[in-house]
Amino acid sequence: MLTSKIIEYIDKSVLCWLATSSKENIPNVSPKEVFTHFNSEYILVANIASPRTVKNILENNQVCISFIDVLVQKGFQLKGKAEIISNSDTRFNKLSTPLLQITQGKFSFNTITKITVEKAKEIIAPKYILYPETTEEEQIESAKKLYSL
Repeated sequence: MLTSKIIEYIDKSVLCWLATSSKENIPNVSPKEVFTHFNSEYILVANIASPRTVKNILENNQVCISFIDVLVQKGFQLKGKAEIISNSDTRFNKLSTPLLQITQGKFSFNTITKITVEKAKEIIAPKYILYPETTEEEQIESAKKLYSL
């Protein structure tokens, strides 16, 4: 389910947003800084300061994760099922390896959210739709001006 285009956007996104819901259907969206793909099969998220996210997933494993390239203003919204992998699980060491490379030892985590993607939808800024002649280069320049980069 993770296409090369989705993987490309995961690799160039610095944050993602993980949406969960409690058993009472109370939504929660939390930014995540340490995330990656694994074998083009799963998305992995390090649970660094995520007690609500973990609790919600244990109650309701349906999640939505979104990420965009903030300059190009394109990305993806992915929906699927999440599983919490604890450090006592035999899979933890293998799954934590790419996440530890990202953290470079600066953040510790005892659980990982492993997401199996079931649906994918591309996210694009409205300008691309309203003004179809808009190029990515123009969008990047516009974003740089807007964000004073």
